[in-house]
Amino acid sequence: MSATLVSPPSPSAARPASFPVTGMSCASCAAGVENILAKVPGVHSVSVNYANTTALVDFDRTRISAEELRRAVQAVGYDLLIDTEDPDAVQEELKEEAYQTFKRRTLWASVFTLPVFIIGMFFMEWEAGRWISLVLAAVVLFWFGRHFYVGAYRQARHGTANMDTLVALSTGIAFLFSVFNTVYPEFWLARGLPAHVYYEAATVIVVFISLGKLLEERAKSNTSSAIKKLIGLQPKTVRAIVDGRETELPTEEVQVGHMLLVRPGEKIPVDGKVTAGESFVDESMITGEPLAVRKVAGEAVFAGTVNQRGSFRFLAEKVGGTTLLASIIRMVREAQGSKAPVQKLVDRIASIFVPVVIGIAAATFIAWMLLGGDDAFSHALLASVAVLVIACPCALGLATPTAIMVGIGKGAENNILIKDAESLELGHRVDAIVLDKTGTITQGKPTVTAEHWEGVADAGAVKGILRAGEALSEHPLARAVVEWLEDQRLIEAEVNDFESLTGQGIRFVHGPNTYYVGNERLMREQDLQLSTDLRTRAEALRNEANTVVFVARNTEAIGLVAIADPVKASSASAIRTLHERGIEVYMLTGDNRQTAAAVAKQVGLDDYRAEVLPADKATFVEELQGRGRVVAMVGDGINDSHALATADVSIAMGHGSDIAMDVAKMTLITSDLTAIPRALELSQQTVRGIRQNLFWAFIYNLIGIPIAAGLLYPINGFLLDPMIAGAAMAFSSVSVVLNSLRLKSATL
Repeated sequence: MSATLVSPPSPSAARPASFPVTGMSCASCAAGVENILAKVPGVHSVSVNYANTTALVDFDRTRISAEELRRAVQAVGYDLLIDTEDPDAVQEELKEEAYQTFKRRTLWASVFTLPVFIIGMFFMEWEAGRWISLVLAAVVLFWFGRHFYVGAYRQARHGTANMDTLVALSTGIAFLFSVFNTVYPEFWLARGLPAHVYYEAATVIVVFISLGKLLEERAKSNTSSAIKKLIGLQPKTVRAIVDGRETELPTEEVQVGHMLLVRPGEKIPVDGKVTAGESFVDESMITGEPLAVRKVAGEAVFAGTVNQRGSFRFLAEKVGGTTLLASIIRMVREAQGSKAPVQKLVDRIASIFVPVVIGIAAATFIAWMLLGGDDAFSHALLASVAVLVIACPCALGLATPTAIMVGIGKGAENNILIKDAESLELGHRVDAIVLDKTGTITQGKPTVTAEHWEGVADAGAVKGILRAGEALSEHPLARAVVEWLEDQRLIEAEVNDFESLTGQGIRFVHGPNTYYVGNERLMREQDLQLSTDLRTRAEALRNEANTVVFVARNTEAIGLVAIADPVKASSASAIRTLHERGIEVYMLTGDNRQTAAAVAKQVGLDDYRAEVLPADKATFVEELQGRGRVVAMVGDGINDSHALATADVSIAMGHGSDIAMDVAKMTLITSDLTAIPRALELSQQTVRGIRQNLFWAFIYNLIGIPIAAGLLYPINGFLLDPMIAGAAMAFSSVSVVLNSLRLKSATL
């Protein structure tokens, strides 16, 4: 199987370049950077991913340089990292630095806000308290919350608006209005109106939204962990044979043509071809299959795979960025970065909502100045401020994160770990699911499933001899047999004259008898008699996805042992449930067609692909997406990481590789596949909760903004006090939180 693996493309080939982007504060920033880069002459395509803060740019290197791309981005207040020796390390450092910065800002903003909140709620009439609140609020807003104002300024420069605009506008107006009322309260008192201050409202908004930003930065700081672990699969040093002597070299110094030595348990450093020795190599990171692959002279080996018991020498053929491992790393990075940034729902709404609110506030002020009579200015100012305060984005900012937080908690209760909001938003739309076979549909560990003996008076004695012989073998199937027999109380046996027969099995002697254990080819080569009954049973077991190992004594076969990767008990029912939901289900595996067909039949699947390589899995996902499907990929191995990163919704099995779990947006901490339909149902209920929250966040604005503008004043003389407007805003936030908590009692 290893000989069929596709060689990775040369790094010198024209490929899209990935650049870390700094200075982005929201999904709208990513869209802005993407638009700027797309307008640069010579750029064919560009995708900016806010989650991992990278820009994937396909550009004509003969017409434009990376430095010109950087200047275009710098012109709008952001930056591209193009000259760093290790961009991944720099990007990781920047993400960690951003997270720690947000953490400190949020913590100190909360500390300074607490006394402001207490004074505003319980000591409103305390004159000195207003001045204390002014100082503390100024620190919270313009130091710990200054990133909101910087972000709003950047958006304003390009004629757009987002959550930063809402936060900066509402808190800034509330603060300036409160400062005026603190310094010159007589202006209102002379007109018979109270001089309220709103420092607590402004600071609490900053703290709430900062908490959301902190959670966002924490998620972003972990996005590159999969890449780091993939890079960690390559050993840092290697043993090279130079001038007939064994020398230790750093892996990066290995060149094509070097002769390298690999010992038991070591990782293979680069791609190459075995020249001497023999061993079994765990290639599950590439193939996904649990059985190690036998390597002899002439066989290919690949970087990142793990040698097992034997030792061998191999000739380095591909090093550095040309290895298959480097190709997998590159594919995962590009798949993660190539996704178009998902505009946050709140940002999309804010882009319309903010200008509308500003327009209403301005129209309110003008209308009162023209029609307000003697107190036109005071009424105009109060009414316009009330409009801005009641339109505060607090509930809007809480609408999505509160539902997501409850949804994530609900998922954890049901063995579903969810990384981000995107997977919850998309999960309910999934109409095609791709399942890996090994470790997802099956248990991922070869075990003995059946045994049959012929003409054996004492099967226990034979099995004791079999255990002693198989214990001397290095073959993975032999270990499965030994583990099976260790659970049985068998008499210890001693064997001698052990011999491993390449590609066939083993031979050994016990007492006066010679035993052979291996495949059907071994039976033929050694001219051992195989009864019709054993042949029939073996064929039936193979059709059920078993590997058959025959046991012969002297001149004839006396039994067989069937070894398979058993299908999980929940697989068939989970796939049936998904079919009932109208979802197309596909199985992909690197295993042979006969085994794939047998497993597919057991679980009720008609659509499956066998002998599939890692890149083929991702290609298949892209084909489904090209047909308009929203695709979920479920896998557990490193070989699944590219397809997981490509899928719209990626789900990893919790017992699988750390890299698969890092790439995936959801992880099932159970082997029960029925968690998959539960995850999709959780997505549907969470999205429904988000939509309800947005309704409650806006209903107060739809009702309150006209009242705040003075709609009722001509009818009954009622003019909404900004303090009441603030209370209405707070109540809308409470409604959003309570509605989100309803999800905790939902049934999946």
